[in-house]
Amino acid sequence: MFRIKKEDTVQVMTGKDKGKKGKVLKVIPEKGRILVERINLVKKHMRRTREDQKAGVVEKESLLNISNVMLLCKHCNKPTRIGAKKLNDGSKARLCRKCGEVI
Repeated sequence: MFRIKKEDTVQVMTGKDKGKKGKVLKVIPEKGRILVERINLVKKHMRRTREDQKAGVVEKESLLNISNVMLLCKHCNKPTRIGAKKLNDGSKARLCRKCGEVI
């Protein structure tokens, strides 16, 4: 079970983009990969296949391993591990291990 979800803000902990922050665009749990906005950019040579499409070298995001990122807590604004907690109404919640607040 991965505790990082789409639209979360994460910080890269290892690799060439170490320290950068971005929003999660896509999570692929079967492969353990994640796509983060403006992180792990690669250059791709594109050919024009439609009339409205631009040709040339395009920069696009590439997948990262989910273990290389940590969730940023909205309250303490630090990268943190995520805990799980069952609330009184029976629903589950994610919580910050550093400040204890529900994310």
